[in-house]
Amino acid sequence: MGRVPFAFHRTWPTAWSSLWSRRDLLRVGALGIAFRALPAIAGPNAKAKTAPAPGSAAAKSVILLWMAGGVTHIDSFDPKPDAPAEIRGTLRPIPTALTGIRFAEVMPNLARQAHQLALIRSYSHDSDDHFLSQAYALSGRKVTQNQITTEPNIGAIIYHLHGRRAGFPGYIAIPGTTRPGPPPTNEFTAGWLGREYDPFFTGGAPRNEDFTQKVLEPAEDEFLNQALKLAKGLDRRRLTDRHSLRERLEAGLKQIERAGLSDAVSRQYAAAFDMLQSPTVRRAFELDQEPVTVRERYGKTKIGQRCLLARRLIEAGARFVMVDYGYDPEYGNLWDNHCVPIQKQPHICEMAKRPYHLAGMDRAFAALLADLDARGRLSETLVVFLTEFGRTPKINEYGGRDHWGAAGSIFFAGGGVHGGHVIGATDKHAARPTGQPYTPADVAATIYHALGVNPETVLYDRQHRPIAMLPEGRPIPGVL
Repeated sequence: MGRVPFAFHRTWPTAWSSLWSRRDLLRVGALGIAFRALPAIAGPNAKAKTAPAPGSAAAKSVILLWMAGGVTHIDSFDPKPDAPAEIRGTLRPIPTALTGIRFAEVMPNLARQAHQLALIRSYSHDSDDHFLSQAYALSGRKVTQNQITTEPNIGAIIYHLHGRRAGFPGYIAIPGTTRPGPPPTNEFTAGWLGREYDPFFTGGAPRNEDFTQKVLEPAEDEFLNQALKLAKGLDRRRLTDRHSLRERLEAGLKQIERAGLSDAVSRQYAAAFDMLQSPTVRRAFELDQEPVTVRERYGKTKIGQRCLLARRLIEAGARFVMVDYGYDPEYGNLWDNHCVPIQKQPHICEMAKRPYHLAGMDRAFAALLADLDARGRLSETLVVFLTEFGRTPKINEYGGRDHWGAAGSIFFAGGGVHGGHVIGATDKHAARPTGQPYTPADVAATIYHALGVNPETVLYDRQHRPIAMLPEGRPIPGVL
């Protein structure tokens, strides 16, 4: 059952609580999630000085495959079979659909679909720090330690520029649970644009590979509620009755106008009820409507079902969907594979074969691309695989690889992408690019360009200060 977040409990207006009990609100079920996902609005909204470039968009939607933690490039898209054993590991290289291009053996499905990919093997920047690198990758903006949560995600900027679509918020995170740390930090943010443009968090389902529920600590359980499900016994008629009750409480709202909360509360309720009452929106979240064969194709894993949900949301009209698969309460740091004793992880090359690691990522991503293509959606949907950095060429003493900002691999596919080629390369140890490196700022510029967003757009923060949407970065040549 959905819950109103603790921060909202603390600021609960006395006038409101005397008219509508907290229990009544909680009975709405997923409305509690909507409160959390449709955050408070205070002060003026940021405005764009320059509109998106008309008519230049190659893509109508984006699926961002966000693998937080640092996916190993040498054990996936950039193997080095001729390197020493402590670099190449034990995974054998396999051929792909592209002549002369090899992936690691745990990537057979994407190897067959390499003709769809614009693979970037020279993804590179100057930080080995998770916080700095993740904030940079999610925003395209170089940050300091004080800016980890202040710079808006790419999805938040798209939300700000284009708004909602088909009843969906402009930026959706599936499930939006990754919290790097310590301390656990939410980097899915609209920053100085204002919390109005934070992503809508779906919550996490399936909860485990076998679809069984794991009992978690309360702080973790907050993120594992199913979004957009009505509580047991609450049908649409009863929900409408509650909406009518809400409207009859307008008199009570006058008492909290002095606190500056009424506009925020009204807008949250309106958006929440709209989503809950939209059959199209609600159906998009119903994974059980998919044939068993389709669900199996993606893999009955967290990453598989998250990718399937992303396809359903895009098909129903969502504009920007992020598949979030990083730090997990069950599996730990999925991609941050130092393999130190406290992590209790196997050797990196054995870890890669597990269905929740590279092998599962390969299955899910390939199924997503094939499904979008078969449904006629790939040509208008930009799919981006992104992580904050690669991992060290040399395997450490514990059998893991450490942070490595100098080199990594990512890919683009779908809407407007010139697929079937590799851009950039690394040296014989996969340590550094041998040619032009491409940064997270370049990735952001490429995404904006594919959506027809003018890179010279100037935004205004909540204090009406002009800020360049993307201070640096250019579209990666050859991708679009």
